[in-house]
Amino acid sequence: MEWTSPEKMPLADVDVRLPRFKMEEKYDLKKVLSRMGMVDAFDQAKCNFSGISEAKDLYLSDAIHKAFVEVNEKGTEAAAATGMFMCALMANLKQKYFTADHPFLFFIRHNSSMNILFAGRFCSPE
Repeated sequence: MEWTSPEKMPLADVDVRLPRFKMEEKYDLKKVLSRMGMVDAFDQAKCNFSGISEAKDLYLSDAIHKAFVEVNEKGTEAAAATGMFMCALMANLKQKYFTADHPFLFFIRHNSSMNILFAGRFCSPE
């Protein structure tokens, strides 16, 4: 079964129990982007942003990525994106349970496009 292809996974109702957690990470992307070949944008002498601004001497001084995810009983908030979990109460003799009382990976997916918007690793409670 391919975990990156949700359409290949069988559907099942699962009672999921997660700990409350909040994660915030900040990454300096300047070195990473430079190693990937994006060097001119950070070089004041070589950069050319004339297509987006008439201002002279524009260059990138830094590139920062900041991610925020909070999961609690009210739902999930991830940076500027918000997702809600909805549960239906019903009798189910074959109820499945998942209690996240151990390290786990989590993914926040855009339902329409199936794209993964956020991914993270939870190692221990607050």
